[in-house]
Amino acid sequence: MRRPTDLLSAALAHASARFTVRYGDGLDFAGRDLVATKTKVPTRHGRVPVHVYGEGPKVVHLHGGAWMMRYPQMDDWWCRYLAATAGVQVHNVDFRTGPYVTYPVSQEQAYDVTTALDAVGVSGFSSGGGMAAAVALMARDHGGPDLKVQVLGVPALDMATEKPSGHGMISDGLRGLVRRTYFPDVARRSEPYASPVLAPDLSGLPPAIVLTAEHDSLRPDGDRYAERLREAGVEVTYDLTPGADHYFLTENKTRAKQTMAMVAAEVRRHTQS
Repeated sequence: MRRPTDLLSAALAHASARFTVRYGDGLDFAGRDLVATKTKVPTRHGRVPVHVYGEGPKVVHLHGGAWMMRYPQMDDWWCRYLAATAGVQVHNVDFRTGPYVTYPVSQEQAYDVTTALDAVGVSGFSSGGGMAAAVALMARDHGGPDLKVQVLGVPALDMATEKPSGHGMISDGLRGLVRRTYFPDVARRSEPYASPVLAPDLSGLPPAIVLTAEHDSLRPDGDRYAERLREAGVEVTYDLTPGADHYFLTENKTRAKQTMAMVAAEVRRHTQS
């Protein structure tokens, strides 16, 4: 059951995201002058606004925010950078979030947009990283689109396993709130599209770029997923940012620039070869 206090907390996070999220400040290394356009794409859960950057092969991006913050502009800096440096057209999806919808609405909207656009890549950070992994699984399971790459940044990949978070940015309290608000059906939290790291079979997935941070409580999710993807024969590029918590790109701008350039080069290689 979703508790009224949880719904209120999630609604406040949803409404305040545009005023509170600042983790991309100083990371606009390229693409500042790109003109972004806005369109709407039909999905099984209604038409979804999408912000579009650049030209080239289509890559869908899914923002973070713990399935509560509906604010795709939080990743505007990344979408501009990727479009400008990888030569792709980035589609930043304004999918619906909790507390106004529950699993699997966000995942299905993300997949439907990816399918409608016939995208060749998908990326995401945090909860969006988990969704990017889910979209890749959906594309494999449902016959397309033919994704060439998945970018999973500090991804949330396990909604079912109870484990202590320690004292990092992603606290036990936040994890619990996300589960109760967006994944209220306990039995469904272990489904592959909710918890990709628990999927029984990871074969046949596109090459993955998995980004983790040393002190992030979600790091075990990313580490395990990268390991399981390799075991399944999937090409994996793995990068660990040392000394960083969940906002892994904000603590060292020099390191961030290197990480972002590596990801852009890999996206270009996979989507334009």
